[in-house]
Amino acid sequence: MEKTYEIKSPGKTNIVVNGGNITIERKGLLNAINIGSNASKTLRIKSINSVQIKKPGLSNGYIQFGVSGDGKSRRGVMEATQDENTVMFAKKHYQDMLELQDYINSYEEASSGPVAPASVADELYKLKKLLDDGIITEEEFTEMKTKAMK
Repeated sequence: MEKTYEIKSPGKTNIVVNGGNITIERKGLLNAINIGSNASKTLRIKSINSVQIKKPGLSNGYIQFGVSGDGKSRRGVMEATQDENTVMFAKKHYQDMLELQDYINSYEEASSGPVAPASVADELYKLKKLLDDGIITEEEFTEMKTKAMK
């Protein structure tokens, strides 16, 4: 897959997907203030071990790429704005970010071979962590929990 996601709000950022790499290209004053530079960063998709998305609501949403060994644990929107592996986005970019998340997840699955399904307990644990971290709402948690237990 080769695609560029252009995010113009709240900051000017391009996410370029090129095969096995994702490049985050930041531009503009807002990004310089939050991240500290207007540089670009390339991540190998194989090195991404998690992708978290916060759906935009009263505040902007974000997509956060977890990478092995970065030692960061960001909580909430305010801290996420300063993480170089996080891209903030407005409501109109939400579907694009879900598409990107699906691509990364399917890339990992395709490259790592068969994976044992997660147990219901593992799934519930992950959902509770997402709820506690403020990434999903109580309503989303309840809905996902019901699905996981079927």
